[in-house]
Amino acid sequence: MNTASTKESPLLSSPFSSPNVGALLKIKIISWSQETGLPASVYVRVANRTFNLHKYPLFSKSGYFNKKLDESSEVELPQNFPGGAETFEMISLFIYGSSTLVDPFNVAALRCAAQYLEMTDEYGSGNLCERFDIYLNQVVLQSWDDTLIVLQKCQALVPWAEELLIVSRCIESLAFMACMEILDPERRRDQPVITLEALASQPWSCVTAMEIVNQDLWIKDLIALPLGFFKRIIGSLRRQGMKEKFVSPIVIFYANKWLLSIKTSQFWEDSSGENGDDDTNNQDLAMLQSVLDLLSMGEKASKVIPVGFYFSLLSKALELGLKSDSIAKLQYQIASLLHMAQVEDFLLPRAGTDSISASIELSTMEVIFSTNVLISVESNHAPSPSNYIVAELWDMYLAQIASDPRMVSKSFMNLIEVVPISSRQSHDHLYRALNTFLQVHPDLSQEEKGTVCKYLNCQKLSQEVCIEAVQNELMPLRLIVQALFIQQLSTHQAFKECSDSFRYAHCGEFSGSLSSSRFANSKSQNLGESPYIDGEGSRPLGFFLQKDLALHRSEFRSEFSRKEYESTSFRIQNLEQELMTLKRSLQLQSVSKKAESVSKKAERLPANPKGPRPYGLEGRTLSKMRNPLGQVTSCIGSVNFASQRKYASRLLKVFCRISLFGRGKSKRKAGASGLWPKPL
Repeated sequence: MNTASTKESPLLSSPFSSPNVGALLKIKIISWSQETGLPASVYVRVANRTFNLHKYPLFSKSGYFNKKLDESSEVELPQNFPGGAETFEMISLFIYGSSTLVDPFNVAALRCAAQYLEMTDEYGSGNLCERFDIYLNQVVLQSWDDTLIVLQKCQALVPWAEELLIVSRCIESLAFMACMEILDPERRRDQPVITLEALASQPWSCVTAMEIVNQDLWIKDLIALPLGFFKRIIGSLRRQGMKEKFVSPIVIFYANKWLLSIKTSQFWEDSSGENGDDDTNNQDLAMLQSVLDLLSMGEKASKVIPVGFYFSLLSKALELGLKSDSIAKLQYQIASLLHMAQVEDFLLPRAGTDSISASIELSTMEVIFSTNVLISVESNHAPSPSNYIVAELWDMYLAQIASDPRMVSKSFMNLIEVVPISSRQSHDHLYRALNTFLQVHPDLSQEEKGTVCKYLNCQKLSQEVCIEAVQNELMPLRLIVQALFIQQLSTHQAFKECSDSFRYAHCGEFSGSLSSSRFANSKSQNLGESPYIDGEGSRPLGFFLQKDLALHRSEFRSEFSRKEYESTSFRIQNLEQELMTLKRSLQLQSVSKKAESVSKKAERLPANPKGPRPYGLEGRTLSKMRNPLGQVTSCIGSVNFASQRKYASRLLKVFCRISLFGRGKSKRKAGASGLWPKPL
């Protein structure tokens, strides 16, 4: 890139202290006139300088002057003469027989100028062309630093440097030495070569990438080259067998420096006054397209290139207006690696955007995730772990863009449907997104809220989020009821497990519904020491929850906070009161019907010759038809009145059984049937 070369060129001035070439040339001209007695009769004009020289030395060592001096004694070299007047002054000094000081900073210009003046072996043995070629091959191309200097100087010597293969030889030499640096046959490296594995698990950062580059100076040298030379070096590295995991980081660091870095962007803005904004934009577009061409795509890129870098390139492509086919190619590459992305890398609308829902960043992200879903469907119909990761990332992204007050409910629902509901293992992030959307849309009706939240499944919420949903007044009432029911079932299960653990710790071996074989190693305890026998009869579930909280605060601390647990207990008490009221009303309505059905059955059924059924078996058929506790097949708000009665009756029985847990055993005698051992 021309601007890059201009920026780097001041660093390439020769550090060698050379004598005054002009003064030496004047001394040689005077000496030649004194020795031969011939005046300096040839005038050579280069740029804005004129040299008064003798004809014979020029005529004998330069084919160019051999032809020109036959016509006239005045010769004017073109404005683009390689190296200008300074280079011609050094070549003139050599023509008069003096030693020419050659170094990596001037050898390329001297070689091109000698070729232009046709100073070959045809016009004298050991002429300048041969000498400079020997210096290039045996000195310059054996050193990394010298080769870089010559290559940088070749930018101003095109096309002569290209025709003389100076650029090609430098590029091949640099590529070979870079391969040797990675192979390290002499084991001189203190640390391994840079790869991008460390950046694959974190969001993309231009600053971090620049810090990594500073660890390997040879990579830093390569990314300082202009774009044309850099592209050719990358091609040479691949031809010479360098692995892609080492080549791709070089391309990424180059793009990071000249396209994505904030400092570089400020540099382009400062220089845009000279070249114009259009020229700067065209340069960036050309570089971006070249970087995309150099990057590996497909499966090879999945292990060596972070997805965050692709997102950074995509953001830059949208900003510069890259052509659509290149953007589509980049989007497909991101979609194939989306499960390895970080939500911090996703495209967000720029500050000051009027409507997030109408931004190009949101539509681009929607295309990427939709493409990922299509790729997943084509490869595997069943949801995979990568699909779960992608769905979670999409919900986290929705939580960030849901704060747009101009986004309508239909548009937000369409965004939710981009990822299939079956791919969501957890709905926590979806709840966060819906909560944010409802906060910025407080005027939605209950029906509209229910429509927007129809995809939210409370059974896939974590315990903490479910408790928050119960207490969230923004959520639709139907969802709150469902979340409350799920929360109560979870609380009941936790209470049951804790109760079993407490009885096992304090009561030792016992029979009944719990097998004594489960507690073979437990210590015995007297019946009177049971924590559930206090002689006060049955208590409500809320009482036992509060009592259990006081006794086992350390066991519940890891799962519930005190505030959340007390809130749950309060809601359960309210539900108990509602269920008791509903139960009484249902009992009053069904007393007469039950009496009639019992009398009719008694008349129809014959006497049982085998006597009554054993105690505990008369309700076994009915109990087998019941659904197991804890399985929720639908939302509470969606069942009919008969189903509500059934659920209310079942819940009330469960609460009664829990409250009476252990009460019946207090009536047994201490030594009866060996259920409880005698106290010591």
